[in-house]
Amino acid sequence: MEVRSIVLVPDEPYELRLTGRGARGYVWTWQVTGDADTVAVAEAAADPAAAEAPPGAPVERIYVVRARPPGGGRARIRFAQVRPPYPDEAPYDEFVLDVEVPAVTGRS
Repeated sequence: MEVRSIVLVPDEPYELRLTGRGARGYVWTWQVTGDADTVAVAEAAADPAAAEAPPGAPVERIYVVRARPPGGGRARIRFAQVRPPYPDEAPYDEFVLDVEVPAVTGRS
């Protein structure tokens, strides 16, 4: 499991690319802990080239993490690659993103 730490100012986006294994039934899920209201996570639109990938080929998934104003918090986002039909099965892969969002006290 990889752990990465980043610092984002409010409204700043961060693009995270994770290898998907959708053809094998795996999907990425995420859970935000800590100061969960300091970040927003969304899956970006799929790359059109992904539609042309051969069956069974891994496809990159893109997630955008955005720091929410006013900042002043730390959140941990745990991404887990799981197969929904098997909720008791351990994740195939995991990725943790620690995000610090400093408080903005005044903008010029």
